[in-house]
Amino acid sequence: MALLKPAEITERLKGLDGWALDGKAIKKQFTFQDFPEAVLFVSALVPGAEDADHHPDIEIHYKRVILSYSTHDAGGLTAKDFDGAAMAEAIAANLPHLEEFGDG
Repeated sequence: MALLKPAEITERLKGLDGWALDGKAIKKQFTFQDFPEAVLFVSALVPGAEDADHHPDIEIHYKRVILSYSTHDAGGLTAKDFDGAAMAEAIAANLPHLEEFGDG
């Protein structure tokens, strides 16, 4: 997959709320109501990531999840990274709240 040019990266970032360029990756922090909801979000990413054979780097800090996408074998950003970010946005927007676990 071809690396995106800087102008393409800038343009694609305009369509992703809260995502920022971080070196050769794009990154965003998502905040949920509690730890179980954060873990549910990460778990919900698995099927799409597996189908695309493209996986984000993930950090979980209690109720905050930081995703970072980069196409490591290409050495930077490709369309796959922006597809992954868009998938994560859709999942976060449709994530059910877990009142039975939560403190929120």
